[in-house]
Amino acid sequence: MSLASKIKETWICLKAGRVTLPYPAQARPVPANFRGRPIFDAAKCIGCAGCANNCPAREILVFDVCQEIRILKYLGRRCTYCGRCAEVCPEKAITMSPEFETATNHIGDLQQRLDLFMSTCQRCGRCFKEPSVLEQLKLKGYRMDDLENERWVFRSRSYLENEPVVDDIRIELD
Repeated sequence: MSLASKIKETWICLKAGRVTLPYPAQARPVPANFRGRPIFDAAKCIGCAGCANNCPAREILVFDVCQEIRILKYLGRRCTYCGRCAEVCPEKAITMSPEFETATNHIGDLQQRLDLFMSTCQRCGRCFKEPSVLEQLKLKGYRMDDLENERWVFRSRSYLENEPVVDDIRIELD
């Protein structure tokens, strides 16, 4: 390489000017449709667990204390902010925040916990309408994720062991 080519390359680089952004001093506005961390609204949530079933990182845990109480816990450790949980939420109870600085020294700062009261039908004991054929192929029964160890547990049981199954109320006609 000749000295002339080096000088020409230096002149091109100097003419280009400054290309870096002054990020720490000046924050730029967040672009439209930016997906930050998910924010859960307990007032809108119906506890369908669609977010937990569709989370690719398995960061949303569900635990049924009994038939009427369901706990949803968002961990936030491995979340990639894909927004899948917000897309599948039928009540739009999950929104993606516009904040992009989520670094923290305490992982508990990112976690969210929702304690939901599930109103059930007095006649059949179900919380929601009858699932479609495709939804019936998914996991059935109570969700028993391990909240203490913060991990998703795969169990595919239709009923809890040693628990009575809620049957339909028999109506006797005279």
